[in-house]
Amino acid sequence: MFLTENFFPIAKLINLEEELLIMFEKLEVIYLAGGCFWGVEAFISRLHGVNHTEVGYANGRDLAPTYEKVCSEKTGHVETVKVTYNPKFIGLENILENFFKIIDPYTLNRQGADIGTQYRTGIYWQEDFQRDIVLKFLAKKRLESSKKIVVEARPIINFYPAEDYHQKYLEKNPQGYCHVDLNLIDDEEFKHLTKEEYEITQLSLTEPPFSGKYDNFFEEGIYVDVVDGEILFSSDDKFDSGCGWPAFTKPVSQDVITQNRDFSYGTTRIEVRSAKSNSHLGHVFHDGPGGSRRYCINSNALKFIPKDEVEKYIKNKNKE
Repeated sequence: MFLTENFFPIAKLINLEEELLIMFEKLEVIYLAGGCFWGVEAFISRLHGVNHTEVGYANGRDLAPTYEKVCSEKTGHVETVKVTYNPKFIGLENILENFFKIIDPYTLNRQGADIGTQYRTGIYWQEDFQRDIVLKFLAKKRLESSKKIVVEARPIINFYPAEDYHQKYLEKNPQGYCHVDLNLIDDEEFKHLTKEEYEITQLSLTEPPFSGKYDNFFEEGIYVDVVDGEILFSSDDKFDSGCGWPAFTKPVSQDVITQNRDFSYGTTRIEVRSAKSNSHLGHVFHDGPGGSRRYCINSNALKFIPKDEVEKYIKNKNKE
């Protein structure tokens, strides 16, 4: 082992029951309807601080809505994006300001070329405290224009995830239809990332198994956040899990990561993010060596610093 306490603090040992009570970041959820949910999801998911998005059908009468049913305009549902965000990085009003950049708030039941009640605009809150923020925001917007704003504002009553092919549609189909101008997103801080690095860290995608450069890679050194260079993992704790992604038994400190419940793809997992940059890294499981944790991390979320460069790297980081 080449890393010592002089470089990294030792995380306190606590039992699993206590950890489960404190391990999860306090995330918040808001539901946004702005026409075809493909474009709305693609735009909102790119906001720094938005951890997850899921498209679906909200506030309708049918208990088993499908795309075909909703398009008939007989179910009362509206195409909606469920937005899970970390308030430490982005506030609800900031999200709403960005949302208003991509919608026409003055037109009822139409956005772009899409017409129908399922394309009405709306903001649907999950928590009572969000109500005041939403209503105050809309009141401010009404003062800015003489036109009548027709954006619905009410609690979320129900939400049914849309079919799988609708989820992250524009990531799967980059040339697909989109009524939203994605160039309105200010992502200058991520210009140094490759396409794959951006999609993994900012859009929470997953690289194919056995494809990452660090999967079958065991040189001595440290692994840092590809976004901001924060030190995350050490080769001391890396092992060959055979899962197809780099695997670690622990981060250099629990302080450098956050963990969130992830309900995507019909499963319940624990997502791992970089605490400082909020970058998506991967997931953690409890099936590592001897029953330890297995931090399953995307290669594209990491940058490797070899052993002989570690001390210099840390000194330079401390000067920032």
